[in-house]
Amino acid sequence: MSHQTAREMALDLLLSITTKHAYSQIALNEALNAGQLRENDKRLVTTLVYGVLQQKSVLRFYLSSFVNRKRKLDAWVEVLLLLSIYQKVFLDRIPDHAIVNESVTIAKKRGHRGISGFVNGILRRLMREGVPRLSSITPEQKRLSIQYSHPEWLLKLWREQWGLDTAVKTAQADNQPPNLCLRVNRLKLSRQELMEHLAQEGIQTIPGTLSPDCVVVTSGNAVATAAFQKGWFTVQDESSMLVADCVGAEGGMLILDACAGPGGKTTHLGERMNNKGKILALDLHPHKTKLIDQAAKRLGLENIETRAMDARAARDTFGEAAFDRVLLDVPCSGLGVIRRKPEIKWSKTAEEISGLLPIQQTILEEAAPLVKPGGRLIYSTCTIQKEENEQQILAFLKRHPEYRTDSTLFERLPSVLSDDRASRKPGMIQIFPYQFDTDGFFICCLERKDN
Repeated sequence: MSHQTAREMALDLLLSITTKHAYSQIALNEALNAGQLRENDKRLVTTLVYGVLQQKSVLRFYLSSFVNRKRKLDAWVEVLLLLSIYQKVFLDRIPDHAIVNESVTIAKKRGHRGISGFVNGILRRLMREGVPRLSSITPEQKRLSIQYSHPEWLLKLWREQWGLDTAVKTAQADNQPPNLCLRVNRLKLSRQELMEHLAQEGIQTIPGTLSPDCVVVTSGNAVATAAFQKGWFTVQDESSMLVADCVGAEGGMLILDACAGPGGKTTHLGERMNNKGKILALDLHPHKTKLIDQAAKRLGLENIETRAMDARAARDTFGEAAFDRVLLDVPCSGLGVIRRKPEIKWSKTAEEISGLLPIQQTILEEAAPLVKPGGRLIYSTCTIQKEENEQQILAFLKRHPEYRTDSTLFERLPSVLSDDRASRKPGMIQIFPYQFDTDGFFICCLERKDN
């Protein structure tokens, strides 16, 4: 890949993601690290890959007005044309002639003369005529799906669960680039001190909105700094930092993090406990427990013990009333993190979501007896699906009268979450991506009654 141009690399990555089901984040990082592109070209590759994945529906609609429906395009030709349309419609700094010339050059390299002539003709029409209006699309549900580039079934579901306004705002937010958030390691320094040190290394930051531990990077590669190597921060989205506030961990506690990999929340709890007490971190996959061990070592944490095991076997392993706090960051559909993984909105199905529900329920059932009377059970997901979140909790409470929602939860959270911008019920909070420019996230805090 070392001799590829930025657009060639973007084309190969998009083909790998769309035809071989590669993960966008992993594939992109591997390609950029292996290639020899300049920093501005790396940024262009990132913009093109995420942009085409995010806007795929509307780009395909635009393309359909230039290509005969009966013509079957090779996958690479379609992706090349989608890349070209994306640059024309969504990027204002690239001249038309550069888009056409580079795309035709790639077509000549990869196909015969007829293909390059076809690509040239399509793109010259695009530059001359522009793209069609979206207002002509009917019915409304189809128009919304194309305009906001989300599957029709998913937008319909969000509309039914949350209303049209929230569905549209969420879809719009999903198509924006995500923030890079850092969590300060308060065992080593304050947030202000971290921001000052990062500035000295050329990294510009601003304070987060929701968490007092959050710093948002506005420019620079924070992970390539000495501050990262010294364990001064962890990369973690701001909404998931709120889990530590909900847990309310204290130094002498024994805490179970039952679905812990890769360890962002685990290490946050370790820091909040001032490196005291003990956190037992479980994950089904040994490579994830290894990541937790590595993170704990970098951060200087000594109160975390990891085990590779299934959370669904927790009750038989640990017994009744063993823990002060139990955290369940359960496997979920991940539809709150579409900004970071745009391919999942195209690959996820309603059947897959339904298949997760019994897994989540079983983990809840296994964890319920593990909490001491007076202790807390915290359930979290990075999705906005009601059936995985609120409905899962309400069903659990019907089965478990020994539990109740934590009425004091919002006393431990930032005041900004107490207003109407956060969808909440007692003991629960649902954050949408558009509200605070974070990932979509759900947290519920349950108390086990003393009696």
